[in-house]
Amino acid sequence: MIKIGLIGFGYWGPNLARNFNNNPDMNLAAICDFSDDRLKAAGRRYPQVKLTKDTEDLFNNTKIDAIAIATPVSTHFDLAKNAILSGKDVWLEKPMTEKVEQAKDLIELAERNKKVLLVDHTYVYTGAVRKIKELIEKGELGDLIYYDSTRINLGLFQQDVDVLWDLAPHDISIMDYLMPFEKLTVSATGCHYYGTGMVPKALLTINMGNNTVAHINVSWVSPVKIRQTLIGGTSKMILYDDNQPSEKVKVYDKGVEISRTKKQLYHMKIQYRVGDMFAPNLEGHEALTFETEHFADCLLNGKKPLTDGKAGLEVVKVLEASKKSLEKNGAPVPISS
Repeated sequence: MIKIGLIGFGYWGPNLARNFNNNPDMNLAAICDFSDDRLKAAGRRYPQVKLTKDTEDLFNNTKIDAIAIATPVSTHFDLAKNAILSGKDVWLEKPMTEKVEQAKDLIELAERNKKVLLVDHTYVYTGAVRKIKELIEKGELGDLIYYDSTRINLGLFQQDVDVLWDLAPHDISIMDYLMPFEKLTVSATGCHYYGTGMVPKALLTINMGNNTVAHINVSWVSPVKIRQTLIGGTSKMILYDDNQPSEKVKVYDKGVEISRTKKQLYHMKIQYRVGDMFAPNLEGHEALTFETEHFADCLLNGKKPLTDGKAGLEVVKVLEASKKSLEKNGAPVPISS
């Protein structure tokens, strides 16, 4: 039985606590939060769990095997570092860290201490994304061309990060899992509203190897909630709509074929291919439940997490470069290797 402690019982923490508590291989042993009201709420739901305001109570508890961190990103590095140094495996909420160097330090620290480090890129564990990955690996889409996503809604404004650091990690992690090409440059544009200096709407353009490109549109100031991703291939194309209760993934046998004739060397011949659409059957497993099972399996059997520290690092690389591009009014910025 894995004894796990949770730091942070705010927005995401309750979801983690529920899944840890329901997992047969885990024992939710302690919850830490600085808020009296949140600790009281945790105590009502989990009366058997030790409650504390002091993170050291978790770090110093030798009976706790792992610590999950669901706190603002500015605290991630120090908390994860202390957890690893205290001999705990770590579940770390996205984004992994504020800086690339911090992410690299955590990866090295976890490897040196032989500890599991999982970064909570929940969407990678959804049935929809895993099915898309399966289709890509089978060659159904042909050569990949682009990744185009829209993740917009009205609110929720965050106090510590802008919309890029809040919403874009979802799509960057999905893109990196489905299209693990080298990321070369990123151009980020955004709008400052309300005189706060916060960026609630932004657009990323990521140029990658294999002549592929990604566009990621994120916003807290949209009148409608849209969660759509288009993935283009030379053979087929995919629409992934996470708002749909069913048929979240639709595969379209559509495309463009370009050729040149010998007599008209300088004239392109364009043909459009329009075929059938099908919606593959998806697993109904809750993504966070599947991710929790995966984390337990990694701890019990020495496996490498699907979204390990290196996956978290790739997201932070894009976010850090995006911040620099925003400051330069959208000028392309190289993504660190």
